[in-house]
Amino acid sequence: MDQAYIRNFCIIAHIDHGKSTLADRLLEYTGTLSARELQDQVLDSMELEREKGVTIKASAVRMLYTADDGQQYELNLIDTPGHVDFTYEVSRSLAACEGALLIVDATQGVEAQTLGNLYLALEQDLAIIPAVNKIDLPSARPDEVAQELEHLLGTPADEVLRVSAKEGIGIKDVLERVVQEVPPPRGLRKQPLRALIFDSHYDPYKGVIAYVRVVDGEVRPGQQLMLMASRRRAEALEVGIFRPGMQAVDILEAGEVGYIATGLKELRDVHVGDTITWFDQPAEIPLPGYRPVKPMVFAGLYPSEPNDYELLRDALAKLQLNDASLTYEPETSQALGYGFRCGFLGLFHMEIIQERLEREYDLDIVFTSPSVEYEVLLKDGTTITIDNPAKLPSEERIAEIREPWLKVSIFTPTEYIGPVMELVAGRRGEFIDMEYLDERRVVLRYHMPLAEIVVDFYDRLKSVSRGYASLDYEFEGYRPADLVKIDVLVNGQPVDALSIIVHRDQAYYKGQRLVSKMKRVIPRQLFEMPIQAAIGKRVISRANIKALRKDVLAKCYGGDVTRKRKLLEKQKAGKKRMKALGNIEIPQEAFMSVLRLDEEDE
Repeated sequence: MDQAYIRNFCIIAHIDHGKSTLADRLLEYTGTLSARELQDQVLDSMELEREKGVTIKASAVRMLYTADDGQQYELNLIDTPGHVDFTYEVSRSLAACEGALLIVDATQGVEAQTLGNLYLALEQDLAIIPAVNKIDLPSARPDEVAQELEHLLGTPADEVLRVSAKEGIGIKDVLERVVQEVPPPRGLRKQPLRALIFDSHYDPYKGVIAYVRVVDGEVRPGQQLMLMASRRRAEALEVGIFRPGMQAVDILEAGEVGYIATGLKELRDVHVGDTITWFDQPAEIPLPGYRPVKPMVFAGLYPSEPNDYELLRDALAKLQLNDASLTYEPETSQALGYGFRCGFLGLFHMEIIQERLEREYDLDIVFTSPSVEYEVLLKDGTTITIDNPAKLPSEERIAEIREPWLKVSIFTPTEYIGPVMELVAGRRGEFIDMEYLDERRVVLRYHMPLAEIVVDFYDRLKSVSRGYASLDYEFEGYRPADLVKIDVLVNGQPVDALSIIVHRDQAYYKGQRLVSKMKRVIPRQLFEMPIQAAIGKRVISRANIKALRKDVLAKCYGGDVTRKRKLLEKQKAGKKRMKALGNIEIPQEAFMSVLRLDEEDE
């Protein structure tokens, strides 16, 4: 199709503002799917996405729409996630588009990720089409929310679209505005091929399938291709489009969005953000990718059964192909054996990866408590980066430890300002300013350490604000802090996977809470077992898990007391030997209880 009639756009919004439902209505209105094929959240194909009601993966679809001017247009839509952990997915989608549909809930108004995703779109210089969704709800405030968008974007409030994705109101207006306001692509079809990879997945028959936006040139089945970053040669086994399932076509031209089946079996050869070009006549310069992903949270990942190590490695490789924001490298733990140190964008991202490994690959796995990345300045002048508390050098070697800080924006109704400020103050937050969006809503800005946010801050924020507050953050830099490592010793042996790094002011409290939690979750053995928390060689808290008692005298119905004493002495010797050789199995709950140190005991 002529590029003048192609429109590439995405939908951006805060979590749960109706992106996926609107995408359903667009597919329905354009006749891309028949009524029989249509189901709720068509583009959320993952079982997890449907269960949690959250878009996790960006997904693409091509629609054909005949506009009021009588011309048929090709609309390529990329649906994007809304959760703060998946901002990287959004940035990848934006790089493949010329316009963005900004959706805001008519009952909630502008929220944290509304702004976060909007700024990403403005950085890419995209055309922004604002729309207020859910206008059919009794509590909807479409005019007020339109005023908020006018204040934010400068678009007059009466030009902001009013839609209800659920009821199908205003869908035609959305399509007309996309046709009118999103600029057509400006690729050069006579130039060598340049196609941007914005996503990928692995197919056992076709190898790595790259989702691409063709910027220049064209690609046909059978052509020899090259990936410009890895210099890897590949063949276009199949090219196609998404409607929304994969549909093979004869050619993908400049301006179009589709997929290329490369036949590559090596997962590491295809990088999201790379450029595909012709092998015989390569392009001179690759396309600008998008910012490289920076993991924020790190955790150890181990198979419950040591024999599953190879299966776990293959599963992580396939997941990384599908989710470029996941990073991993091998590591070894004294307590858990061989595993991997994985980097995640946030705690919700970590939870999603855990569930996908268990469901899609049928693996039984153990996660250690999450940590962040610290910079450690040693007394010899060298600086090292650690993401595993167990690797922190001894105190006498350390000159300074620096931790990552964020700039945090919290959107909340005015009645919850007090509880939110109290929560942030308890997490070492530094107040910057407060801005009223209107008479009912306010945005609070803080500097906060990342370590105080990654664990349960988001959940606590939702609790104190009854679900109304929302959060956005951006990385600011590293700052020095008075931090110490707490080691946990079970039966006198340090369990490296349970080590945590905390601020010195909180060390005694956290150590005591950690020991109390461990006492409850580690099962009792046939011998008494001490649990200790220590900073270096100094024990700061201790608790004993009482021994399970076995009644060895049950078979004695009377008789001489020396017989009973003999049995008890034999049991005592056996317990002593067992204590020396005892191998204690620490359950997954013990590792995850580190996350809940601030919760009250039930």
